[in-house]
Order: sequence, then C-alpha cells, then structure tokens
Amino acid sequence: MEDLVYKTKREKYNAVIDEIEHLYKIGRPVLVGTTSVEVSELLSRMLKLRGLKHQVLNAKLHAKEAEIVAEAGKKGTITIATNMAGRGTDIKITEEVRQAGGLAIIGTERHESRRVDRQLRGRSGRQGDPGTSQFFVSLEDDLMRLFGSDRIANLMDKLGLKEGEVIQHPMITKSIERAQRKVEENNFGIRKRLLEYDDVMNSQREVVYRRRRHALFGERLEVDIANMMYDAVQSVVETHYGVSEFSDFTMDLIRTLSMDAPVTEEEFRQKTIEELTDKIYRALVAQYKRKSEFIASQAYPVIKDVYEKQSHIYENIVVPITDGQRVYQIITNLKKAYETKGMELVRSYEKTIILYTIDEAWKEHLREMDDLKTSVQNAAYEQKDPLLIYKFEAYELFKNMLDKVNREVVSILVKGHIPIRDSSQIQRAQAPRRLDLSNLKESKSEFGSSLSQAGAQQQPQRSQPVKVEKKVGRNDPCPCGSGKKYKNCHGKTVPVN
Repeated sequence: MEDLVYKTKREKYNAVIDEIEHLYKIGRPVLVGTTSVEVSELLSRMLKLRGLKHQVLNAKLHAKEAEIVAEAGKKGTITIATNMAGRGTDIKITEEVRQAGGLAIIGTERHESRRVDRQLRGRSGRQGDPGTSQFFVSLEDDLMRLFGSDRIANLMDKLGLKEGEVIQHPMITKSIERAQRKVEENNFGIRKRLLEYDDVMNSQREVVYRRRRHALFGERLEVDIANMMYDAVQSVVETHYGVSEFSDFTMDLIRTLSMDAPVTEEEFRQKTIEELTDKIYRALVAQYKRKSEFIASQAYPVIKDVYEKQSHIYENIVVPITDGQRVYQIITNLKKAYETKGMELVRSYEKTIILYTIDEAWKEHLREMDDLKTSVQNAAYEQKDPLLIYKFEAYELFKNMLDKVNREVVSILVKGHIPIRDSSQIQRAQAPRRLDLSNLKESKSEFGSSLSQAGAQQQPQRSQPVKVEKKVGRNDPCPCGSGKKYKNCHGKTVPVN
C-alpha cells in the first residue's frame, strides 16, 4: 500500500490512532512500529485516552519481549514496538484472525534504512497468511525534512488540502525511497571512510603487537634489544650532528645511554653519521654486556641462598631493580635463575622493561591518534583531504613514539642495578588478589537492610548522663529524718575534707 502523507505530526498520530481503533473493532491484531521510545510512549498515552488495551515494547522488558511478540497475533491485540523490538520472533495468527484479514502492520515513520522498513512489513503475510502493512508519514518527520518536504508541502497547499486530509500517490512514495537511498549512500560513505582511518591504526597496531609478542614470549628478544640500541644511538647522533656542540652531544649520551662519548671532538666533526653510530653502538653493546654480567653476578649469591634454603617454598621470586628513578619489581623463575647463574633475572628484567615501556607509550599514542582524527577534519575547509593529512601526521606520531620507546628502553636497561643484597628481602611472587564480591548486595533494599542490621548490632550504647545529687552540709539536718545534725548522725563516717 502507498504511504499516507500528512502535513504535521499531530495529524499523522491522530490518523494512526483512528486506524488502530478501526482495526481493533473488526477483530484484527495490530502491530505498530515506531522509530523511538518517545514515540511509542506517546502513542501509548493516546491509546489510553481512547480506552484501548495494548502492550508496549521499547527495550525495557527484555524478559517478556519474545512472549509479548508471540502473542501479538491474537484477536484484538494491540502491540506498540520499536523497530528493534521482537526481532527473531515469529508472530502466529489464529484462524479467526486469518478470516478477519490477518495481522495489520502500521508504521508511524519511514526509517533511514529501507531494510528496517522491509523487515517491519515482513511481520505480516508470513507463510501464505493474510495481512496488510501501511506507513503513515508527515512532512515534519526527520527524513522528510532533509529531503524534499518543502516541494511536497507546496504541492499540498496548491491542492488546497485542509488540516487532517491525507495525500497518497506513488510519486511521493518513490520520493521517500529516493531519500532513503541517499541516506544509505551517505552512511555507506561514512563507514567506508571510518574503515580507511582504521586501516592506518591497524598497520601501527600490528607493529606494536609484534614487538610486544616477541618480548612476552622471548622471541627475538636479543635481536630486538640490539635494534633498539642501534636506533637509540642513531637518534642521538642525528639530533646533534652538525647542529649542536660536542659538549651537548656528550651530555645527551650520559643522560640517555649512561656512557661517556667513545669518540673525540675531532671524530665527531669529521666522521659521518653512519660511522659515529657504528662506533658508539659497539661501545654501548660492550657496556651493556658488562652491566648484564654484573647484575647477574650481584644477584646470584642471593638467588643461590634463597634456592638452597627455600626452593621448596618459592617457585618464582620478585627482585627489585632500579634505574635510579623508579624501582621495578622483576618476577623471575627461581630454578632457572639459579641454573643460569642469574642471567635469567636479566632476561626477565629485559622483558618487563620492554612490555612496560611499550604499553605506556601505546596508550598515550592511542589518545593522541583520537585527538588527531578529530582535528584533521578541519583540513576540509582548506580543500585538503583529511584522510591524507591523517596518514602523514599518524606516521610522524608513530615514528616519534617508536623513537621514544627505543630511547626509554635502552636508557632503563643500561642504568639498571639491584638495590638489595640480603636474601631476606627477596619476596615470593604471588598472583594478584581478586576482590571477593560474594558478600555484596544486589539491590538497594538489601543494602539498606543490611546497613540497618549492622548498625543495630554495632551501634554503641549511649552514655547515660551523670546525676549529681545535692551535697549535704555538715551542720545541715541529716536526710534520715532523725533531727540531728548531719555531722552527729550519718556524717560521722564521712571524712572531713
């Protein structure tokens, strides 16, 4: 059936209620489809004013939703539902309803997607059953306001249509479908554009996750650290080469790599970047090798003592290692650390530092990428492609992040040392404690009752006020009524202050 077009929403909703009442009187069940919860509640209030019993499905009754939709095919049943409600539930009609004309579908507004409208229409007329579907549209609907409502409104004014009168024509129905097609094409373009942005993130994510996986499982760990060292050295050299003084270059080496410059000032000015990088890299590798052996030899006596005395208790141990600014709790296997004479501790130290540094840098990078995606949209005002700008800027951000990770990892590794030498300070590695939620209350009433009970049990007793009686003087009559003075009667035993 062709769509019924009204000028205002008020006229449309009144027509919907009239149609529902008419179908209800002839014994046909009605399923009303709405695009929002607000519209379904509005129609519900209007039906209550007419005294028509009905059911409302607006995603607030999850448990009864399928049951209500399954019963929507019985005689005289009125069901108001959003387009998302009751999906996947078959509406079966009785023989009496089949004779009356089957299930009637009423759409209160055209959805942006034709697929949703078709799905609503397909609720009736299933498996050869009779049924009808009718959409009511107004020129104030969102879809009509965006596409062509002015032209149709002028046409209705020229035809002299009065308030409440409806216009029904195949041309209008086709224009609505064209508007839906435009919206679908626009939404498709948005999703396609979003995937193109996500492709940039996915390529970066693969690089980061591959590095993280190598550190986590120990794959190519030595190769990755060697590459990080070379990249860190190259970054320092490129930063200062031909730009800074030799003293600044030397200070940066000490600050970043914790090493003196293995080249002279003359070599720094005469050699190429590649030659300087190679020489400093070889010196850094040799220094880190000595540092690793020193950490292992420093930790081995403590590990040996713990293994010989408490190996039956400990499987993994926690050894603190610091770079002078932060203490890292390194978890390592006690048996492997003992068998490798402490080198397993160094390997665990390398894994921990790489994982920690990559995770922190990646989280910060994700925040920066979100900000970048928002800011590059302004490039469209300059007649530039925001996606292209996004790719260039994302590459620079990612390159800077990798450079920062390389520097930080190498800096922490070459500065590491063990601050303890006593086996009593070695701790047992334990799994993180889980919060016990079994005693938590599920509802507000239970929570309130438990608080009142606990308050009744734990409420301290109120302290009673101290009663101060009137003090009897020594020469006053005795309170016992004997007529004697207090000092000669009951006051004899009271000591005189």
